[in-house]
Amino acid sequence: MEVKLHDIGEGMTEGEILHYFVKEGDFVKMDAPLLEVQTDKVTAEITAPVQGTVERIYVETGTTATVGTVLLSIQTTVQGQTEETVPIKHKETFEPVVASASASIAQTSTKQAVTALPLATPYTRKLARERGIRLEEIVPTGVGGRILDGDVLQHTENRTVPSENSTSPENEVKEAKRIPIRGRRKQIATKMTQAAQAIPHVTHFEEIDLTRLLALRAETKEATGVSYSLAAYFVKAIEKALGNFPVFNGAFQPPYEEVVVADAVHIGLATDTEEGLIVPVIRHVQRKNIATIDKEMKEVNTAARENRLTSQQLGGSTFTMSNVGPLGSTGATPILNAPETGLLAFHKTKERPVVRNGEIVIGQVMNVSMSFDHRVVDGGTAVAFTNKVKRYLEFPILLCSELM
Repeated sequence: MEVKLHDIGEGMTEGEILHYFVKEGDFVKMDAPLLEVQTDKVTAEITAPVQGTVERIYVETGTTATVGTVLLSIQTTVQGQTEETVPIKHKETFEPVVASASASIAQTSTKQAVTALPLATPYTRKLARERGIRLEEIVPTGVGGRILDGDVLQHTENRTVPSENSTSPENEVKEAKRIPIRGRRKQIATKMTQAAQAIPHVTHFEEIDLTRLLALRAETKEATGVSYSLAAYFVKAIEKALGNFPVFNGAFQPPYEEVVVADAVHIGLATDTEEGLIVPVIRHVQRKNIATIDKEMKEVNTAARENRLTSQQLGGSTFTMSNVGPLGSTGATPILNAPETGLLAFHKTKERPVVRNGEIVIGQVMNVSMSFDHRVVDGGTAVAFTNKVKRYLEFPILLCSELM
């Protein structure tokens, strides 16, 4: 039985082989994990389709394989064979049966030792590998003996710190570090290059006074005990502005020289992770209030950082939002998430003097940058769209009906 790299979801074409849980000669049971694969979006396990012995491994770890590549082969168990211990039925045949059973037990225990892999998610296994820890060394605290992320981190703390005397000699010559571009990073590089080369990008900058929004957020927390993230308000403001400018919820189709406008708003959230940029999606934003958006955003952001997003949470966005303010950004010229028409980035909020009713007061002002596809829209339309988002955020009373 050949085990091939199959399409795990979202039309993937290749994946990097991260780690094998088995080696040639190991016995595996059906559905036991065989290896881990890193696609451009997720880390996934490939399991055994049959029971049998790993005959040969064809692709080494660290290799990027295309969909359809044979990764390994399994010699399936012969029909009628069993791994169960031989039952003892008659006293007179006790000794020979015991001898036979002992051999079976010895063989079975050896095989089971191979297949009894510790329970852990792909992300937890990755944590352990990065720290040079075998999962078998860790004491699990999860339900059913599952190893949790915290178990790996606790085990790391408990390990003995290497002595300073074990460091390399000062005169040791080290080669330059080489960082391979693989997996998600390779996909990001390809997609960004294609978008930058094919789409005439233009970026418009604006300032938004968030003083009223921050006050409303504080009042909402005082009244309800719940503090919604500012990003949830940003998402809702974008959705409402797209209702006035639906062209930004569309995608340019070069072969047909037309823009296809989506009938639903799916906002992509540009998210920074250790593996690189990823864009989980909040779907059907037009049906959701700020409370629901806030809840879903926190869920997908956590899943993205822990590399456990599902295929349903990825792909299909119609407009992308980037909230880089918490990282300290004051401005940028983002590359579009092709084939989308627009991307709005929210930057750092700072205290600045603003004029209200003819008086200079201190306001909480944020920079935003709106990148757009100049084939589809012109600067005036992009400015008008950004101004609509700005109005919703500067006068959040317009969003109050969407709060709860």
